[in-house]
Order: sequence, then C-alpha cells, then structure tokens
Amino acid sequence: MPRPGQLKSSGVDRFSDRIALGVLTRAFPPELVDEVVAECGRVEQRTRLLPARVVVYFVLAMCLFFGQGYEEVARLLVQGLEREGRWAKAWRVPTTAAIGRARLRLGPEPLRALFVRVCRPVAVAATQGAWYRQWRLVAVDGTVFDIPDTAVNAEFFGRPGTSRGQGRSAYPQARVAALAECGTHAVFAAEVGPLTVHESVLAERLFSSMTEGMLVLADRGFCGFDLWRAAKGGGADLLWRVRSVVVLPVLETLPDGSYLSEIVAARDNYRRTDPERVRVIEYTLGPRGGDGTRYRLITSILDPARAPAAELAALYAQRWEIENTLDEIKNHQGGPGLVLRSQHPAGVEQEIFAFLLVHHALRDLMHQAALKGGHDPDRLSFTRTLRVVRRHVTGQAALSPLPARPGHHPEPA
Repeated sequence: MPRPGQLKSSGVDRFSDRIALGVLTRAFPPELVDEVVAECGRVEQRTRLLPARVVVYFVLAMCLFFGQGYEEVARLLVQGLEREGRWAKAWRVPTTAAIGRARLRLGPEPLRALFVRVCRPVAVAATQGAWYRQWRLVAVDGTVFDIPDTAVNAEFFGRPGTSRGQGRSAYPQARVAALAECGTHAVFAAEVGPLTVHESVLAERLFSSMTEGMLVLADRGFCGFDLWRAAKGGGADLLWRVRSVVVLPVLETLPDGSYLSEIVAARDNYRRTDPERVRVIEYTLGPRGGDGTRYRLITSILDPARAPAAELAALYAQRWEIENTLDEIKNHQGGPGLVLRSQHPAGVEQEIFAFLLVHHALRDLMHQAALKGGHDPDRLSFTRTLRVVRRHVTGQAALSPLPARPGHHPEPA
C-alpha cells in the first residue's frame, strides 16, 4: 500500500502522464497543449515530476477548483485512478513548494498562447440571443482582480487609493479588459495590465479581434475619438454610450428620431478638420423601464433602415451581459471576495488567463447543450454547470497529456 500522500503508478506510465481532467482535456486537447508549450520554449531538457504540459493542466484545474490548496487540487485530478488499480509504484503528490516552482518555470506565456488559439466566439446561426439582424453581438468592458499583497505584486500592478484616509487599499490589483460574446458569455479576447494602465488603453489592444459582422457595445468609459476610430478599423460596427458633456451637433434629423452628428478629437475641437460621422440615439428610461436616466448612444450604423433607433435603444441593454460574464468568473468560478493566489506578477497573469480559459470551456459546453435542447444559452445556469463539471472531472480519468511513445499503447481511460 502506498504511504499517505502517495498514489500508485505503473512502470509504463508516470502519474504525470495520465492526469484526470475530463472536460478540460476535451476543451484543450493534449496535442494542442504540447504545441503551445513548445512554441513558448517551455519543453524541459530533463524529465521532471511536473513537466510543463502537466503544469498547464494543473493551473487550469486550480482555477476550476479555486479555493482548494495545491496538493488537494493534485489529489482531485487523480481521484479514481487508484481504485482502478492502474498504478504499481508509489508516486508522491508534489508539495505546494514544488508546484509553485513549476508554475514559475512555466510562466504566463503558454496560458496566453492557449487562450489565443482556443478562445473564439462560439455562437452559430441557430444560437438564440446571440444576434441582432446580421450582427454578432459582442461587448467590451474592464474589471480588476485583487491579488496577494506581496512587494513584487504591489510594485508591478499598483494598488488603488481609498476614501478612508490611509491612502492605500488592502490588496494590489491587476486590471483586465475583455471582449465577450453577449449571447453566450464566451470571452474571446483579453489583456492584462497594471492598475495604472487605463482600461481603454488595454481595450485598444483587443481591437484586432473586432471584425466585420460584429456589433460592439461599450459603456461611456470607452468613448473617445481616437478609440472610436481605432475600434472601427477592423470593420466592426459600434454602439457606444457617450457622456452628457460630449458635444454632438445635430447635422440631420432622421425619420426614426435619431440624428446624424460628428465627433472630433479634443485636439481638433475648435477647427473640426477631421470629424467622424456618427448617428445619435437619445432616450430616457421612464418609471416602468428605469430610473429616468437619460441615455445618449452613438453608432456607426448611419442608415436607420438597417437598425431603427428604438431597436438599438432596446439592444443596448445587452451590454450588461459582459458584466454578468465577469461576475461569473470572479464571484462564482472564483468566489465572493476573490483574491488570486499568485505571489508574483508572472503568476498573476498566468492565473487570470487560466480563469478565462476555464470559463470559456464551461461556456462552450453550455452553448452546445443549449443548441441540442433548442434553448437560449442565457437560460442555463452557470453555477449548476460549474458544479456538474467539477464532479465530472473528479470522477473520470482522462487520456495522457503526453504523446504516446512509439510502440506503446496505454490503457484506455
């Protein structure tokens, strides 16, 4: 019998070659993980207890079972293997320190590369709630993650001030900007940076993912002439809320109550030599639909016949879907009062991309289930899906993350 903290392993396969990951190995196939590890130069020159490809899966599992200790996550990944009698030699679960060192060796690059390779919009033509006419609905927004209060984290990411007089908050924070598909909550582009970098600056790095056929929704914190023009560069259409102080001259009133106007850069405010034509929709949410707040939206769709003002006003509420998406990641997948566990900046970025990858895998699974049942993906419970997947992962043994050796045929999992 193995000693406490050990699992049996065979002379043919090491434990690290056969981790039980269930849903995650289907979302992120071992062959793809091998590719990104190699692309990022993380292939080991010597055999390790925790090779890089296994550490990738461990970090993903860490963000699926957030709140569990390192060693407990390792045990959860292999639950069920021992009772199947697959292991002959004893293998000790890596210590917390060993796993921490393995994470540092891996760095954030493989997780970021995996995100770029895998995370895409998932809606198809039959997906309910994902489209407005011919446009795929997406939204851009930013958030912050509390991170451990270490000197290196505080120096790199910074911390917000407080209104209580001490001038500093309890935790440093990492800023994240993301693009998400409104109908499926699939995050398909993201950037991580220090708190000193404004979310609009991070968001601009996402614009290459905004393509023709998308209608991108954004709150008033993102509006600005240069940002607007850059966002249009890839062919996407825009529907953004603007602040009340923005000057929007009425150039032509349109039949649906909207009007054509123009925006200019602050540096061109007086001469207005390089304007950008926009269409403006103004409306107020009354007692039945809101609190009397007046909204001003600008859109790149200038022809009201293609998108009537009343429809766009109603459509803007879909922007809140990215707020719900970020809440799923932080408060459900993570937990209320989420503080990431990484003590170093590279680990923080690694962990954030792992959270996004796991969330995308869950949301893709929910989308497939919704398609089969003819439902809107929003009608499925994220929390329930998360619980089911956690049980599923710990109840099955997945295939080996390592490529099969010539002439070797491991047992089916």
